[in-house]
Amino acid sequence: MDGVLVDSEKFICEAAILMFSEIGTAVKPDDFLPFVGMGENMYIGGVAALYGVKEDIIYMKERTYSIYERITHGNLKPLPGVLSFISKCRRKNLKMAVATSADKVKMLINLKEIGLDESLFDATVNGLEVTRKKPFPDIFIAAALKLGVKPQECLVIEDAVSGVKAAKAAGSRCLALTTSFSRELLSEADWIAASLADASEEVLNW
Repeated sequence: MDGVLVDSEKFICEAAILMFSEIGTAVKPDDFLPFVGMGENMYIGGVAALYGVKEDIIYMKERTYSIYERITHGNLKPLPGVLSFISKCRRKNLKMAVATSADKVKMLINLKEIGLDESLFDATVNGLEVTRKKPFPDIFIAAALKLGVKPQECLVIEDAVSGVKAAKAAGSRCLALTTSFSRELLSEADWIAASLADASEEVLNW
C-alpha cells in the first residue's frame, strides 16, 4: 500500500514526530528510515527504543493515527499509474489483494483518501493479522491464502527493502518501485520501475 498505491510516508513520519513531541521527545525523520515497511509497531516502537521512550505502544499508535488522519485529509492521491494498473489487472481477471504492514485503521484511511473502496480488492491483510512482519514472508503468504492461490503464483509490488525480501522469501515474483528506496537497494526484485505507470508489460505476463 504505502509507496505503491499512495505516497503517505511523509505524513506518517510527520504524525509520529508530532506524537513524540507531545510526550516530550524530539525525534528526526531519518530515525524512522530503518523501520519503513515493517509496520507501525516497529516504525514507532523502534524509534521509541532509540530514545529510551517507555510510553505504551498502543497509546503512541492511536495518537499517531489520530494526527495522521487529520493531516492527510484531502492531501493524499494515488501514485502514478495506480488506477490504470488496477483496471488492467481487472481486465485480465487477476485476483488482487492489499497486503500492508500498517494497522487496519491506516489502511482504511489511505484507501478512502485515494478513492479506492476496500471492496475493489479480493482480499486485504493488515499488520494486525500477522505476528511476524516484513522481512518475514508471513503477510504475503496470508494474502495468497485469502486469495486461494499459491505464493509462487503471485506478483508482489513493493517499495521497501524489507518488503522485497519478504516477497522473495514467500517465493513470489516481485516488482519494486523506487518511490522510497534506490534501485541498488531494491536489486533483489525481479523487476524495478519508478512507478506503476512505468512498469513493463512483462510483470503481468509470466
